[in-house]
Amino acid sequence: MPVFLWEGTTKKDEVRKGEMEAADDLAVRTLLRRQGFKSIEVRKKPKDLAEYVPFLAGRIKEKEIVVFCRIFSTMINAGLPLIQCLDLLAQQEQNKAFSKIIRSVKEDIEGGTSLTDAIRKHPKVFDELFVNLIAAGEAGGILDIILGRLSSYLEKAMKLKQKVKGAMTYPAAVLVISFAVVALLLLKVIPVFQTMFEGVGSELPGPTMMLINASQFAQSYFLIIVGVIIALIIAFIRFYRTQKGRWIVDSTLLKAPVFGPLLNKVAVAKFSRTLSTMLSSGVPILEGLTIVSKTAGNVVVEEALLKTRQSITEGRSIAEPLSETGVFPPMVVQMIAVGEATGALDAMLNKIADFYDDEVDAAVDAMTALLEPVMMVFLGGIVGGMIIAMYLPIFKMASIV
Repeated sequence: MPVFLWEGTTKKDEVRKGEMEAADDLAVRTLLRRQGFKSIEVRKKPKDLAEYVPFLAGRIKEKEIVVFCRIFSTMINAGLPLIQCLDLLAQQEQNKAFSKIIRSVKEDIEGGTSLTDAIRKHPKVFDELFVNLIAAGEAGGILDIILGRLSSYLEKAMKLKQKVKGAMTYPAAVLVISFAVVALLLLKVIPVFQTMFEGVGSELPGPTMMLINASQFAQSYFLIIVGVIIALIIAFIRFYRTQKGRWIVDSTLLKAPVFGPLLNKVAVAKFSRTLSTMLSSGVPILEGLTIVSKTAGNVVVEEALLKTRQSITEGRSIAEPLSETGVFPPMVVQMIAVGEATGALDAMLNKIADFYDDEVDAAVDAMTALLEPVMMVFLGGIVGGMIIAMYLPIFKMASIV
C-alpha cells in the first residue's frame, strides 16, 4: 500500500505531522478525523531514487537484522499483535530497503500468509536458517523466544565474522601498501637516480642494474602488468566458483600453516552455534544439518556435514561419522557423543561454541602477534633492499674519491 504524509490540527490547535500507510488519501483523512484532527492536509509520499535504482537502495546489514529480531521479540512478548509489531518496526527502520521489506511482509500477512511464508519471499535478507527457526517458533507458539535466540545467535555470528575480518585486514593492508610503495619507487624515484647515474660513465653494480631494468620494464609495460593482474584475479574468481576450484581452495586454506588452524576453529564454532540454536528451537537434526552445511562457508566442512547427515539416516549416531570426516577435532567429537548419550546435545554444542569462540580470540591474537614482525620485515626488506641498491653507486664513487 502507498504511504501518505499528513498534517493536521488538534482540538487544542496544535499542528501535528506524520506519515501513514493506507489504500488512498480518503482513508487517511477518515482515520485522522476519527482521532479528532481538523484542517487535514494529505499528500502521497514521494518515492526515493533508491526505489528505482537497486544499487542505491543500500545493503541491509547484519546489525540491523539483529536489532529487528530483538525489538520484534520484545513486542511479541509484550502482547502486541503481529501486524502492529511489523508496522511499528517498518516505521522506525531507517534503512529504506529494509523498511520496504518489513512492509511487504506485513502486507502478505494481512493477505492471509503466515509469517514464515512471508519472510521466505526475501531470501537475500532472511536465509534458510532464519526461516526455519521462525517456522518452529510459529508452530510451537514461542515466536518471542525464537526471535530472542535468533538475535543472540546472529550477534555472536557477527562478532565471529568481525574477528576473522580483523585478522585478515592487517596482512592484506601491508601487502597493498608494499605493492604501492614498490610501484612508486619503480615508476617515479628510480628514473631520477637512473638519469643521475648516466653521467657517471662507470659501470654500475649488479643490483642497481637489475633495479633499473625492472624500472624500465615497469614503465614500458605498466598497463599490461595491471591488465595481467586484473585478469588473474578474474580467473581466480571464476575458478573458485567451480565445484573443483572451490574444493581445492577451501581444502588448501584449511591446511595453511597460519590461517588453517584459525579457519578450522571458526568452522567448528559456527557449526556448533548454529546447530545448537536450531536443536534448542525444535528443528529436527536432519533438517538442521542440511541448513548448517549450507551456511558453513567452506565446501570441505559442508561435504563433511552432508556425509554425517547421510550416515544418521542409516541409523548411526552423529559423533561417529563426524569423527570419520577428519574435519572436527577429537575433543569436539567426544563432547558431542556425551551430549547425545545424555540427551543434552543442544546444550553441549552451545558449550563447544563458547569454548571455540575463546579459541578464535586466542588464535587471532597469536596470529596478529606473529604476522606483525613478519610483515614489517617483509616490507622493510623490499623497500630497504631497493634503496640500498640505488645507493650502491654513490657509495662506490665515494670510495674512489
